[in-house]
Amino acid sequence: MRKSYMITAEDISEELGISRGKAYNIVKTLNEELGGMGYVVIAGKLPRAYWETKFFCGNENLCKNEV
Repeated sequence: MRKSYMITAEDISEELGISRGKAYNIVKTLNEELGGMGYVVIAGKLPRAYWETKFFCGNENLCKNEV
């Protein structure tokens, strides 16, 4: 599977095993954060790097203690 620059709500739903509705809520919340920081956002999509940072490294201590 080729990983594109952007991740969609459908990708998030599949990756986490959650409903599409919940995935769209996550995308909306993260897009609001990005928009608040002055970035241009695309509804229903997120930059994959931002998603991975927010989801997998939301707690800096977890990121520092990588195995």
